[in-house]
Amino acid sequence: QKGVAPVKHTPLNGRMMFYVAACVLATMIGVVAGRVKPLNGFFFNLKYFEYFFLYFMVVNATRTRSQAQGLVVASLVTCFLVSLYAIAQLAGGERASAPFEGEVGEPNTLGGYLVFMLAIVLGLILTPGAVQRKWPFIMLLGIGTLALMATLSRASFLAAGVVLLAVLGYASYRKPLLFALFLAVIVSTPVWAPDVVKQRIMFTFTQASEQGQVKVGRLKIDTSTSDRLRSWQRSFEWWKQSPVWGGGITGAPFMDAMYPRILVETGLLGLVAFGALIWRLYRAVRQVYQQAHDPAVRGLAFGFLLGLLGLMVHAVGSNTFVIVRIMEPFWMFAALLVVAPSLAEAGQDAESADQAHSLSPLQRFSVERPGLV
Repeated sequence: QKGVAPVKHTPLNGRMMFYVAACVLATMIGVVAGRVKPLNGFFFNLKYFEYFFLYFMVVNATRTRSQAQGLVVASLVTCFLVSLYAIAQLAGGERASAPFEGEVGEPNTLGGYLVFMLAIVLGLILTPGAVQRKWPFIMLLGIGTLALMATLSRASFLAAGVVLLAVLGYASYRKPLLFALFLAVIVSTPVWAPDVVKQRIMFTFTQASEQGQVKVGRLKIDTSTSDRLRSWQRSFEWWKQSPVWGGGITGAPFMDAMYPRILVETGLLGLVAFGALIWRLYRAVRQVYQQAHDPAVRGLAFGFLLGLLGLMVHAVGSNTFVIVRIMEPFWMFAALLVVAPSLAEAGQDAESADQAHSLSPLQRFSVERPGLV
């Protein structure tokens, strides 16, 4: 539209460009050094930044509260349907995964998605006045929790546990009854959790002796977790070869963990840029939570902060922040919360305009020209 900037200004623009510049610079240096194939580096950079495109699409296109509400409702309905799909896989005895993943599913990806979405639901439930009827959200929370258990994803269980501990800390001094409830849920987990979930968690330390296990004292860590621990170690060894800007996107060994991957691909520059982006995002959403008058916006902001914490824990053992099924809802909610204050002002202006149209011509004239009539 004429006279409208193609990209709206938001608190995250500068930090996003910093992270993009760090990735592009590292990749270009990798191409020159022969570590990165130009075509691979180009398209993988696009994959990393496609979520920023989504963010700006939502920021630019969302102008009214009803549009924002429609996106939120659609995301919650999607979460409900995906949870039902995951639960339906229990009959087959396999770990649940998301739809449209082909023959080999990704339970860890589904687990990260559910942790974030359930954190959003928790934020809406725990914020007074955020939703008029809480029973649909409580039902979604229960179904989503069952679906999360069906993934048998230990990284997701750990992330969910940290989210529960954060809620516990939030409720400890504000809502003693809620604190007691969540404390009872956490303490009684070994009682009510399904056997398959408990076995999956205990498998970390009870796997039969196999080659490649890491030993911590007398404890033997299962091979999958051991591989992740070794990937962290390898990342530090590889990072020493190019500590400032890394090997470039696709120019370093594959790491199935977000933080080592950032370190080996973009070095300290990329790690600082990524940290700066996440920190600015946290501050922006926290500001919305503190200043918003709309309980629904406060509930979404609270849930987003819980989800951000959960995903940062999930990223210890997964490439969380480059996984499309997790990052699309993540950056969509980030965009909605960033534009929430302007949507509130627009709603107030629209309400004032409706009130003005309902007045008689003489009354409107007296409002526009106070003191004349």
